[in-house]
Amino acid sequence: MTDESTRRRRRFSWPLVFLLLFLLAALLGGFVFWRLETWPARNAKAASAELERLGRKARDAFVELAQLQPRVTIRDRVYFEQTSTVTELALLSRQTEVDHEFLHTWAGSTKRIKLHGTFDVKAGFDLRQNLTVDVREKEIVVELPHATILTVEQQKVDVLEFENGFWNRVSAADLEKELAALPALAREKAAQSKLVIEAETALRQQLEARLGPEHPVRLAFPPATTVKP
Repeated sequence: MTDESTRRRRRFSWPLVFLLLFLLAALLGGFVFWRLETWPARNAKAASAELERLGRKARDAFVELAQLQPRVTIRDRVYFEQTSTVTELALLSRQTEVDHEFLHTWAGSTKRIKLHGTFDVKAGFDLRQNLTVDVREKEIVVELPHATILTVEQQKVDVLEFENGFWNRVSAADLEKELAALPALAREKAAQSKLVIEAETALRQQLEARLGPEHPVRLAFPPATTVKP
């Protein structure tokens, strides 16, 4: 009896084993199917979370650089509006030297002034215009006005020559006028150099250093608009 009972238990246990295996296979197949079905949604959710993280990092980068929160958009949705307590972001400063000479002859009498000026010229961005950060899957697009010369500060002015004619003498108005021309010359000289381009490159590099190399930063410059004083 014992051997017969054992054979019966073994014979009746095989269907149960097959049933359990079938249920396990069905559960596993259902789980795999569910994972495949929900993968696009889960992937989109993860991508959105990553873009939001980059949007916050971009905002924090500008807050650190310029004490300014830019307008941040992600997939055409605005996450942050622009707020600012400053109007300019100066990135580069360079010493610029200029020479200026004034000659005037009247009735054969010549007066002459020759000046040499040293100025500290700062280049950067006018933040009174809109600043928008568009976070995309493959890049971060920063839209802002082109860099420009922000300030020209006089450091030193030397009068190299000061000559009066016999009856054509240098007046105080002459000297004041020629001194006033020096900052404009320094601004023009700095604008003709690569200082402005270097300021734009410096901004892009500083943003990439803060945001990471995985998402390159591209600066976009819309057509210039007139800013009301």
